[in-house]
Amino acid sequence: MTRIIADISVSLDGFVTGPDPDLDNGLGTGGEALHTWAFSDDPEDRRVLRETTARSGAVVLGRHLFDVVDGPNGWDDTTGYGAGEVGKPAFVVVTSSPPESVRLTELDWTFVTTGLPDAVTAARERAEAASSDSGMDLDVVLMGGGATIASALDAGLVNVLSLHLAPVVLGAGTPLFTGGAPRTLVQRSATSTSTATHLTYDVL
Repeated sequence: MTRIIADISVSLDGFVTGPDPDLDNGLGTGGEALHTWAFSDDPEDRRVLRETTARSGAVVLGRHLFDVVDGPNGWDDTTGYGAGEVGKPAFVVVTSSPPESVRLTELDWTFVTTGLPDAVTAARERAEAASSDSGMDLDVVLMGGGATIASALDAGLVNVLSLHLAPVVLGAGTPLFTGGAPRTLVQRSATSTSTATHLTYDVL
């Protein structure tokens, strides 16, 4: 069964970027500390990263995040999604209009202009096709940004919330939660390392 998993790193005070994020510095001031765990040598951090990318049949992201990762200072062979891990999944971008060009042409991009629910549906179809090809149960991963994940939670589109809680207080930035519909969560796992506490919740 294909699950919809929202997966994002967050500070202790609830921010998914630091202050003043822009296309040249998508994580904002101090925001790099949120993702220290993803570059850690800790065996548990490596396991979480490996398992997260291995289960990704398709990945959904918002247009702003796409502009950051596809920009000149964005992803490369060492910092892209699952870099150094498994093969790359399909990527589905929620946007009002497709970009004129794409820098990362080696990746499989789909641009959906009819809203987040349709983007999740398109990603589910890609994940199910990848599951059939691989013989594994693969999921849809919502990687952000924060507004995309919050909107998906509010719309009841998310089955699992996976948070990587970084030991940092940013003071300002892009908040993950800004109100919206209440949701009941059931904690399924918690793994602590020196760089993060990895938390997994079922969303009821």
